[in-house]
Amino acid sequence: MRVISGSLGKRVFAAPDSPRIHPMSEKVRGAIFSALGDISGLDVLDVYSGSGALGIEAVSRGADQVISIEADAKAAALIIKNVKELNISNRVSVINARIESWLDSDHTSFDLIIADPPYDRVPLTETLNSIASRLKSGCLLVLSWPGNHELPKIQNASLIKVRSFKDAQVGFYRN
Repeated sequence: MRVISGSLGKRVFAAPDSPRIHPMSEKVRGAIFSALGDISGLDVLDVYSGSGALGIEAVSRGADQVISIEADAKAAALIIKNVKELNISNRVSVINARIESWLDSDHTSFDLIIADPPYDRVPLTETLNSIASRLKSGCLLVLSWPGNHELPKIQNASLIKVRSFKDAQVGFYRN
């Protein structure tokens, strides 16, 4: 995989070798960050991190800090390795935990939350509501979702934009 743009643009990093993890395509990642515009100085939560590509791209494009949450231990270890090799360990914290457990133990708020859950195990609305509750006022949640499912309604957040792709869609929610 490679970083699309920003200070780390064109740098390559490893992707997990697991059938449970579907790294987001460059086309979809590019569309997300193009729609977001300038994210300089933002604190970002990357939920269901998988390959870590979204958090790495966020740092490359100027995000101040990223917390990446990944339940799969091998994938989390690979994200840590990639972050070290890209020399961004001071800006990315990788946590190997299920998001539900982490939400119970940490109460940090974020300027931007990006969630790319496994399409074969889309999270319950209750979990999505808990994730969205970590947004600072007026900030964004970006949710990657299977193209054949309706985007969920999220408590205290309005769906403001949808981008559709072959088998995926991305919803942008503002609280």
